[in-house]
Amino acid sequence: MIKKNPPKFKSFLNKLRFQYRVSVLNENTLEESFHVRLSRLSVLIYGSTLVFLTFIVLTILIFLSPIRYYLPGYGDSGNRGNIIHESMHTDSILSQIEIQSNYLNVIKGVISGDIKADSITDLDSVTLQEQSKIMLEKSKAEKEFVEKYENEEKFNLSSINPKPNENMYVFFRPTKGVISSTFNLSDKNFGIDIITSPNETVVSVLAGTVVYAAFTFDFGWVIQIQHENNYLSVYKFNTRLLKRVGDNVKAGEGIAITGETGENKTGNHFYFELWQQGKPINPEDVIIF
Repeated sequence: MIKKNPPKFKSFLNKLRFQYRVSVLNENTLEESFHVRLSRLSVLIYGSTLVFLTFIVLTILIFLSPIRYYLPGYGDSGNRGNIIHESMHTDSILSQIEIQSNYLNVIKGVISGDIKADSITDLDSVTLQEQSKIMLEKSKAEKEFVEKYENEEKFNLSSINPKPNENMYVFFRPTKGVISSTFNLSDKNFGIDIITSPNETVVSVLAGTVVYAAFTFDFGWVIQIQHENNYLSVYKFNTRLLKRVGDNVKAGEGIAITGETGENKTGNHFYFELWQQGKPINPEDVIIF
């Protein structure tokens, strides 16, 4: 014979669904002004819904308003570029102030008579040219050393320079500045971002020929140079181009002026890519920044 368990669960459900009447009475007349019927289950549902909606509203309010900047550990992705740009701008201002301060001190010394005219160096070009000739003349000891060295190394095979390796190239840095975004193939970032000073000169990293020079809406003025060994260098976000298609440029020769800002970027932004045989390579692997 199977014994039945006491209907505890059924009793619990009945308690949850049991209706209670909540009334609001007038204190003077004891007349009922408002009433509502509630059960334990309905109170639990209403309370949970209120907590959930409150959480959603607070989440939206925090992440879509400036309040998120006050949360600990939260940082904007563009803050690093802004900090670098502002620090460089501050350094340039301090340097300019120091130069002007030194200039004013010299002017003040000349006016007050602290700096005498005899202490000013004569910058006569003829005199300087004669002094340079005298300094470039070899002394007797130098002549004897050079003659002895040449006689000893005349038949030394080690002094013959071997043929340089054709695959070795000396790359110039495209422009001065601080790298704010590095090469990353997984993010499809085929180059590097550089924060530069205003109107900084862009130079060719190697000798080559300009194959593309035009304005684009996405990258501003863009110039591309084809080099030996199938190297192709790309320079984006320029304010002015100094070369045209078909021009031959030397390594380190100026080709453009930086200063244009890219999308979601601030400050003087410059972007550089380096390709070989149709594949992007990391510029930091071959160029010393």
